[in-house]
Amino acid sequence: MANVVVVGSQWGDEGKGKIVDWLSERADVVVRFQGGHNAGHTLVVDGKVYKLSLLPSGVVREGKLSIIGNGVVFDPHAFVAEVEKLKAQGVEVTPDRLKIAENTALILSVHRELDGFREDAASNSGTKIGTTRRGIGPAYEDKVGRRAVRVMDLADLETLPLKVDRLLTHHNALRRGLGHAEVTHDAIMQELTSVANSILPYMDRVWKVLDDKRRAGERILFEGAQGTLLDIDHGTYPFVTSSNTVAGQAAAGSGVGPGAIGYVLGITKAYTTRVGEGPFPTEQKNEVGEFLGTRGHEFGVVTGRKRRCGWFDAVLVRQAVAVNGIKGIALTKLDVLDGLDEIKVCTGYRLDGETIDYLPASQGAQARVEPIYETLEGWKGTTAGARSWNDLPAQAVKYVRYIEELIGAPVALLSTSPERDDTILVTDPFQD
Repeated sequence: MANVVVVGSQWGDEGKGKIVDWLSERADVVVRFQGGHNAGHTLVVDGKVYKLSLLPSGVVREGKLSIIGNGVVFDPHAFVAEVEKLKAQGVEVTPDRLKIAENTALILSVHRELDGFREDAASNSGTKIGTTRRGIGPAYEDKVGRRAVRVMDLADLETLPLKVDRLLTHHNALRRGLGHAEVTHDAIMQELTSVANSILPYMDRVWKVLDDKRRAGERILFEGAQGTLLDIDHGTYPFVTSSNTVAGQAAAGSGVGPGAIGYVLGITKAYTTRVGEGPFPTEQKNEVGEFLGTRGHEFGVVTGRKRRCGWFDAVLVRQAVAVNGIKGIALTKLDVLDGLDEIKVCTGYRLDGETIDYLPASQGAQARVEPIYETLEGWKGTTAGARSWNDLPAQAVKYVRYIEELIGAPVALLSTSPERDDTILVTDPFQD
């Protein structure tokens, strides 16, 4: 039996929500280990749609323990709102079903505001990153700068004012420099104390909870947010998120040792999309891109932003396989390609007249790479709703096999619609 880490192998939005939900039926514990409420997951369970941004996908299933790990940055007000939204849908998120790591850093109003101030200023200079303006980056900055307010601080009203003062010394200097009014100590204290009683019942020593569960032989599913190409170190920097999104972060972001991770499943869309700014070698700013976006309903779960669309980029996914140690992929949205006469796949890049098989780390080089395509015959039959290989058109199977060959990883699961049961299982990650 293997504990499983699920990561996006592209720029996020690969359909992790459905796959995590599908796997959670086999898991006992579901853990979020990085990111914040900037990452949306859509789950479709028995025809009912749940849109999550901060909560682990396991919360919609009875009998599962969900955990928000210390690698997450946590907006307490967004948490309360999401819990209330689920309650209205008939899902009760109680402290016996959800634990929040006591050492998780908080996102406050000053983080959200600073995020917006910077994006506005960058828009005028042409250097906008394209953040969700939800305070994720500034909160991680304060965490690394050792001035963050953490969940446990809500229970210590003696030292909390000192920590707020330290935080505001930094933020008010930034606000003055950007031409904005300072924030008062009392305003932040009110913000924190107003929500403390709603958060503290969920607080726990998550590292201990996970160690106990692991020793008891329970199955743990680690759920990543965003995608590998948005990793702060391994992504298309600086057009990235503010955390490590790769599989190795599952250990550090939850408090388990690396040996607790057995199988890494990379979620991979059958084409490529990205939200926000930054390089995108296979982007199609034409009728193909419009077709993929329309057929695939490519809009961000959290922001509603239209996603940029393009052909499958095997170079990027092959690199993600290596960086994450991916053992198998879950290929999603194959049905979006149904009916195309031909399908292109990027197999390499040209950079300054040379052929390369990797994405260079330099921002300038990333902007200059040109994709090298192979063209495959499309298929006229449908893959939507298929639940076995025999249900797939021959050319669709050929396309999947070609992708496996190019990226150096087998397909473990194949998703053929948003419905959880429309999944072809090749390898059960928990049984690896």
